[in-house]
Amino acid sequence: MRPHQDTSSVSENTPVQLPEQREESRAKSLELDTIPRSVAGYDVLKCLGEGSFGTVWLGRERKTGRQVAIKFFSHRRGIDWALLTREVEKLAVLDASRDVVRVLDVGVDHDPPYFVMEYLPHQSVATLLEDGPISVKQTVEIARAVARALVHAHSAGILHCDIKPGNVLLDHGDEARLSDFGQSRLSSEQSPSLGTFFYMAPEQAAKNAVPDVRWDIYALGALMYHMLTGAPPYRTEDVDDEFRSSTNLDHRLTHYRKLVESAPFPVDHTTVSDIDKELIRIVEKCLQRDPNDRYASAQQVVDALDRRDMGRAQRPLWRVAIGSPLLIVAFVIWMGLLAVPATVRQAETHLFDRALTGDMATARLLALSLQQELSDRQDELERLARRLPTSEESNGYFGFREDMFTIMDDWKHDSEKRLERQGRSEDESVFLTDRNGVQIYRSPWTDSIGNSFSYRDYFHGRGRDLSPSRDDVSNIQPRTQSGVSMAFRSTNTNQFMVAIAVPVWNRDESEVIGVLARTLHLGDLLKRWEQRIYDQSDEDVDNESRFLTLVDMRTKPAIVLDHHWMSSDENLRAIADEVRVKEYLELRPDEEAALRTAVRGGAGISDYQDPLANSVPAYADTWLAAVAPVNTIDWMAIVQERRTEAVQPMSDLYGTFWQYGVIITLAYCVIFFVQWRILKRIVAF
Repeated sequence: MRPHQDTSSVSENTPVQLPEQREESRAKSLELDTIPRSVAGYDVLKCLGEGSFGTVWLGRERKTGRQVAIKFFSHRRGIDWALLTREVEKLAVLDASRDVVRVLDVGVDHDPPYFVMEYLPHQSVATLLEDGPISVKQTVEIARAVARALVHAHSAGILHCDIKPGNVLLDHGDEARLSDFGQSRLSSEQSPSLGTFFYMAPEQAAKNAVPDVRWDIYALGALMYHMLTGAPPYRTEDVDDEFRSSTNLDHRLTHYRKLVESAPFPVDHTTVSDIDKELIRIVEKCLQRDPNDRYASAQQVVDALDRRDMGRAQRPLWRVAIGSPLLIVAFVIWMGLLAVPATVRQAETHLFDRALTGDMATARLLALSLQQELSDRQDELERLARRLPTSEESNGYFGFREDMFTIMDDWKHDSEKRLERQGRSEDESVFLTDRNGVQIYRSPWTDSIGNSFSYRDYFHGRGRDLSPSRDDVSNIQPRTQSGVSMAFRSTNTNQFMVAIAVPVWNRDESEVIGVLARTLHLGDLLKRWEQRIYDQSDEDVDNESRFLTLVDMRTKPAIVLDHHWMSSDENLRAIADEVRVKEYLELRPDEEAALRTAVRGGAGISDYQDPLANSVPAYADTWLAAVAPVNTIDWMAIVQERRTEAVQPMSDLYGTFWQYGVIITLAYCVIFFVQWRILKRIVAF
């Protein structure tokens, strides 16, 4: 028996009617003269309701006098006949299921065609919900019955595709029975089936959707949500008005999908009185927007409901079972108070070792990754340098031919595309100087073209920038070896940058005629590797308790190139001048020595002091630090973690021992007496 179907339920082959047309059809379908007073073996008594393709009538079997429900289809031919045949066949397959409304008879040659079902006098869950939400207990009973029906249907290869309160009927014992398989599909079918709005899975609301078991799982979750809260998920007055204002099926389906996919996840069921966390979890798992996050089968839903019931039934036994060991543990703790501090200290040492072991693996991965990244970029530059056209005679570019610009531009464009495709940080700039340090090419272009940069470390490779006012820069020779320059500050962002530079040789490789370089921000490069290593979002990476630091050991003194504190633009502005850099970022000799000792020993530092501890109070703490060298350029990659965070569980446990030890000991006798009384009652039952 299927009561009046929601007008928002539309099948692929059902024409969309205007409201006045639907009302006219409804009126005609209820006229008694359109349905015979009797059919073979049955008397037709009264109309019980209407559906999309026909009406359901109360009948009486003449032989036995029992009441039945007779579903007549409105037309003899076409789509309705196909639907009748399909529904009867599927109900016949499911006849053995106690949780599905049974088919008793079928009128194949009758006009209009019909089939006879059990009559369930208590009508549907939809009628039950007219008075508001139902209890948690009854919700679980109905949901379990529907889930069992789905297990039987799915095992027979049948997908219901239109589960809603109106399609769940209640028998004489108020037990739920699943009905109306008119929209169902075989699991092997590819044709879509549109259910009812607010019960359809979002992926089902499409004319080209392929039927899926998880459609029924979502609808079951929506049914449970409706029974608990009194309304289906995502349904509001505004949404109803939107649907009523549109007769276009595509528009309504699109609007429904966007609603489910973008609206806040429904949470009204979490505030229902007497609801438990396990039932909340079951409902929410059924209602997941992504079908891959839902239960994979109805049997999993049944199992989850059974586990919930079992857990609730065994809760008193679990209390007893857990209480007894706890009492014993409490007594042992009382007896071993002297051993507790030593045990805690030993456990803390183990935690330190485990944390440092994990951090060491992370630091090594970071160091190798940075080393590989810089090496790859250097190799790319060297290949480009060998491609640059040179001439035997100077023509204004000191040995370069004019078509060099075209090659550089093409390479820069291809490099940007490649880096973007690989998810790698793009270069801040690419430039070329001649043998005298005069910049003759730069991308992106700036007014630095034509200026001499022979004093810069990337040009001569001496390990520091020279000062034109203090050093003789008139006869500086270009570098002859590829390498990474000393870090320098970006004038725009205040972040540290490095230049990867390679020499450009003349045609017979007897003389360096220029230097080719590319620059990049170290902060961007390090952040990308942080995300890869931790597999976290940007927000998670900004954690002050565990982060990555990069130190350049080539400078004297060593300097911090990147640090969690430097992720803030405000903090970067605070170190805009060299005095502030010295105060914040330069390492003391003892700090440098500790890092080199850790690298030589291959172990971490259990009492590391952050270089910014004296300047930034937030970092004035004791840290665990794992250090790994970036060998090719003498950088140190550091993974540091607050020591207090690493041992917090043991500190909490230690405090708990002292706080509750005495109380538990004094309460031991009382708890034992209560436990004995509970066990006595359980045994009595």
